[in-house]
Amino acid sequence: MHRRNRRRRTALLLSAAIAAAPLLTACGNDAHPGAAAVVGDQRITVSQLENRVNEVRAAQRAAVGDEAQYAQAVARTGSLTRDTLHGMVLDRVLHQAAEDAGVTVSRKEIQQMRSGLEQQAGGAEALETAWLQEYGVAPERLDENLRLQLEAQKLAAALGTDTSRPEFWKALSEASEKLDVDLNPRYGTWDVEKSSRVDAKTPWVREVTAAGAQQPA
Repeated sequence: MHRRNRRRRTALLLSAAIAAAPLLTACGNDAHPGAAAVVGDQRITVSQLENRVNEVRAAQRAAVGDEAQYAQAVARTGSLTRDTLHGMVLDRVLHQAAEDAGVTVSRKEIQQMRSGLEQQAGGAEALETAWLQEYGVAPERLDENLRLQLEAQKLAAALGTDTSRPEFWKALSEASEKLDVDLNPRYGTWDVEKSSRVDAKTPWVREVTAAGAQQPA
């Protein structure tokens, strides 16, 4: 039970949390045009971010029976784009920290974890639905998210701690600093100490809620 609860806490910390559908418009100088974030020598483009958000929205729509239920699902998930970007960046930070510690995750380990979770949830579809509803993970990204969970668990074990302890987050902080994470200001800033995205107060950014929009920001 303890391991199960810890796994759920880890998923909550490390998964992309779901959010609603506001759009951002901004003026100003982008250091990295077209990029939502730059992590090390890798760019996360706005297009890639939007595709991830669309995957979640499509899965949400498919999981409910009508537009009213879909609207409720959107309303319950208030900052999807920002939280999705947080997850995409943290995934790369965690992978760097795991790599620095000599931690790897095999395909077999992912399959074993998924099999165990499917048994607990009552089948593959039930697991996909639970991950979508609780963590904002689209079904096609489930294996990627499980790899993230395993990397976190194995990194913590290698450090002789667990994912709730300062030692674990210190390793992520060091990886964040190494990668020099840089977010597009419209999505906030990256707190190296906490390895977390935070909202930035930027006077040139205004948030516009568009009726029926599917691209939250």
